[in-house]
This record gives sequence, structure tokens and C-alpha cells, in this order.
Amino acid sequence: MSLALLPDHVHTLVVGAGFGGIGMTATLLRENPDADVLVLERGDDVGGTWRVNTYPGAACDVPSALYSFSFAPEPDWSRAYGTQEEIYAYLRRVAREQGVTDRTMFGCELRAAQWDAERAVWRISTSRGDLTADVLVAATGALSTPTYPKVSGLELFRGKKFHSAEWDHDHDLTGERVAVIGTGASAIQFVPAIVDRVEHLTLFQRTASWVMPKHDHVIARSVRTLYRRFSLAQKLMRGFVYGQREIYVVGMTKPFARKYLLPLFEVRARQVLRKNVRDPELRKRLTPDFAITCKRILLSNDWFPAITRPKVDVVSSGLAAVTENGVVDDKGTEYPVDTIIFGTGFTPTEPPVAHHIRGGDGRTLAETWDGSPSAYLGITVPGFPNLFLMYGPNTNLGHSSIVYMLESQANYISDALRTMERHGISAVEVRDDAVRRYTADLDPALNNTVWNQGGCSSWYIDEKGRNSVMWPTFTWQYRARTKQFDPESYTEHRATAGAGA
Repeated sequence: MSLALLPDHVHTLVVGAGFGGIGMTATLLRENPDADVLVLERGDDVGGTWRVNTYPGAACDVPSALYSFSFAPEPDWSRAYGTQEEIYAYLRRVAREQGVTDRTMFGCELRAAQWDAERAVWRISTSRGDLTADVLVAATGALSTPTYPKVSGLELFRGKKFHSAEWDHDHDLTGERVAVIGTGASAIQFVPAIVDRVEHLTLFQRTASWVMPKHDHVIARSVRTLYRRFSLAQKLMRGFVYGQREIYVVGMTKPFARKYLLPLFEVRARQVLRKNVRDPELRKRLTPDFAITCKRILLSNDWFPAITRPKVDVVSSGLAAVTENGVVDDKGTEYPVDTIIFGTGFTPTEPPVAHHIRGGDGRTLAETWDGSPSAYLGITVPGFPNLFLMYGPNTNLGHSSIVYMLESQANYISDALRTMERHGISAVEVRDDAVRRYTADLDPALNNTVWNQGGCSSWYIDEKGRNSVMWPTFTWQYRARTKQFDPESYTEHRATAGAGA
């Protein structure tokens, strides 16, 4: 069951029903089952990226022990690393049990949001009508909109083409010549899953990635039974895995550890590469020229065996052009193919939702950011009262579970709404000086990390050359910063006319 009619006004409007939107809405409903909250979801179901990304082999690279809400543990994960099917099923169950599904309007896309300062409301336009909201929570995620390379001839191609996030399951790859563009986290999963079916695979690798074994395994039935009967056992395992993963951030963010610890990881990665790739020339092309963890380490046990097959050509360049019948590399060599699959990622430093939200001065969030997103605690932005971001700038991780960060954000936003209600505040807007102080601490910390100093070119760095994606230290420090809403960092606003008038 979900909503069929759009209300005229709602107190809290949440955009997106992935991990962030589900977590935010569930937090509000757990505190007040009658909370006036509505979720807009452009898709036909909850799940976000785990609903959309159905490509063969889709799975998580964060241990299952961490990849769930603390308020909704899952004792029945079948593997140490969850598959797309299991994570999607988990999110559907949580949304249903927490009452989120009943508060969600599916097939409803946000088209515009404009802050009305006079009435202290957001005026919202959607694909299914208009409404107003006191509070707007953007939970659209950082990895929600696929990106394609800008190459000539793409529209001329006569074969089939699609992005890994828009996998065409009706298209049979059996016996086809396939080009895969990109060798990131998606390709490393779907290439091994399709290589047996295709006649030939041409893999375009612009940049090599560090690859480590994925220590995945089936979780024994006895262990799952233990977790169901004794929740403390699962909490202890979750805590153990969390602590173990937090240690990783030391090597990524502390200069002394980068110098002495990361080289040990690199030695291990080189051993894995040497063991699996016998051809010296290919091994050289598959060896990154940047520090390990500068980009996210890719976890796989079947990547190297898949791409060293005789039927696979690894092209060490980007895609230069597309013709009617093939793809062209940087040297002008054309490869005839029947299907092109793009594993070219998303737009985390240019979130599309930022182009649809306008603050009090009429500028969009994207115009305000001007190519370099920033937000106080990754949650609030000056000029945009009562707008809260989930998975906002500088809240991504290279070592642990984003779900931990999302829960921290949901708790902070929930406390903000309680504070506003308690004191009769119509709206809050983060102060410029609070953002400046926050950024003055954040940016120098990022400058010392492997993401900024490791010699790689990654999607962490925006068009202004700033790292506007990563959180530069332990996640427990972020949780401490977001434990309570800090009203001293905000300016209060009062409405001068009735809401929705």
C-alpha cells in the first residue's frame, strides 16, 4: 500500500526512498507514528540504488554485518557480503515494517522546489502535482543518476547500448561481441558474470584499479540461528567489524600511516596481480600508478581470471569515439561490437537534484555550489532554510558503511525538527560563519589524506579541484558531531503569513 493522492501540504517532505530516505522517515515515525511526513519516489518501489542496479553479479563491498540499520538488524544475511537481491529485499521489508511504504508516493518525481520566505514553506512541483512543505529533506543519494562519456558518434551506433545501472535484461548477450567502457566497482562485478556468454569482450580501461581478494563466504545456518535467538551476539559481531574497519581510515588519512602502512597493502595487491596475471605486458597495464586507497580498492576473486581469458581484449585507453558498428580507442583503432555496456559511474559532485532546488534568493543549489558542493556537516547549506541533505557533501567513506553516516544524519535532522517544534521556530538556516569554521577544519584534514595526495584522478575531486565527497576521519567522530542539533550554528526564521496561503 502507498499513497495515491498528493496532499496540499505536508510538514516534512522526503525526496528519495533509498537507504537515506527510508532511514530518515523511519526515524521520524519511530519517534512519532503520527508524524506528518511524505516520501516522494520517482521509481515504482523503495530501494534506491539497490532497486535500480540489477546488473549480473551486483553485490555490496561492505560487510553485511555493517550494511543495515542499527534499529532493524538482519540476522539472516546468507553471505558475508550482501547481494543486490538480499539488500533490496531487506530495504523493502524495513520500509514496510517501519511504515515508510505507507507514507510513500511512487512514480512521483521532484521537478522544482522554491523556498517561500514570506510564508516559511517550500513550494514543491512534482510530476503528479504541486504541494507545500515546511521541511524538505533531499535523500536522493550520491549514486543515483548514471553518467555517460561525452564521445562523438554515440547516437550513430546501430547495436545495443546501455548503462550498467540501466541493465537491459531482455537483451541476450549470448554469442555477442561486447564492449565494456570502464573498470570500476560495477564492471568488476558484471564482467565476470557475463564473460562466459559473450563471443568476445573488449574492455576499455582508462585507469587501472587496485584489486584485492573479497573474503566472502556463506554464513552458516547455525550462526544465523544464533543471531535470531540472541541479538546481542549479532551486535557484538557488528561492533567487532565496525572497529576493524575504522582502523583502515588511519592508513588513508594519517601521513605517517600512509608512508608506512599503505605500502604493505600495495605489496599484497601486487602479489594478487602477479599470481593471477602471467603476461608481464598485461600485468604492467593492470598495475595502477597511484597510491593504494587513493581510489576505492575493488574487491573481487574472479576479475583477473575473467579479463585474462583469450576472448577478452583489455584496451588501456578511454573511449575516443563510437561508429555505426563499433568503438574506437585513443589510437584510432576500431573494434567491431554488437553491444556497448557503460560502467562509467554517476555524478556525485554534480547531483541532479541540486538543479531543482532554489533558495530564498532564487538561485539553485547547483548555482550556489558553482561546481564545488559544500554543506555544514554535509547536511545544511546557507540560503536554503529548512533544507536538509542526506549523504551530502563530504560524507562519503572509503572504509566503512554509509548506513552509519545516514543514521547519524537522520538523528541530527530529527533533533533539529524537535528543537524547532519545542521553541516555535518556523525555519532554521545554517549561518555562514558556522560553515566557514567547519570548512576551515575539514579542508586541511582532507589535504593530508591519500585521496588528495595519492596521485590519482578520482570522482572525489570536483571541477574546482576540491575534495567535496569524502569524510576525512573516523565515523564515530562524525556521529559525535551530529549527536545533537546545534541551534547556535543557525539563524531562526519566522513566517509572516499562513503556510500554504
